[in-house]
Amino acid sequence: MTDASQTDNLFAPPDASRARAHRDFAALHRITERHAATESQRRRWSHESVLDPYEAVCLVTSLAAGAALPERDEAPLDETDLVAALTLIPRVRADLDTLEAGLLDLSRSRGLTWQNIAFGLGLGTAQAARQRHERLTERTRSGATDN
Repeated sequence: MTDASQTDNLFAPPDASRARAHRDFAALHRITERHAATESQRRRWSHESVLDPYEAVCLVTSLAAGAALPERDEAPLDETDLVAALTLIPRVRADLDTLEAGLLDLSRSRGLTWQNIAFGLGLGTAQAARQRHERLTERTRSGATDN
């Protein structure tokens, strides 16, 4: 006999944020298994001795939140470190916009539909995905001329 709570779930609307969290985990797991299973695979995109802005912001955030512990002889995190990390946020945002715009272009060139892209981005419609691409393209283009 089926429990009533199980049949009730069949008629409840799906929880979009929960489904998205499951897809996020599955995406990270898939890419890790296929393209970052070894130390050399994980490190191939980063510089061995220089942090990129994203890594620097993540490191300071992790140290400030207590998610990462400083080593014994490491200087303690201070206000200047926090301000330095905040200084890098516009750069990280611009880099991420450029990365996303490039990935959208590559996805389209490899045959993904706007609906597939919308699903991957967690957007509701193909039109929303196209509009996002247009905004990113405009931002990255104007950012390139600002420098």
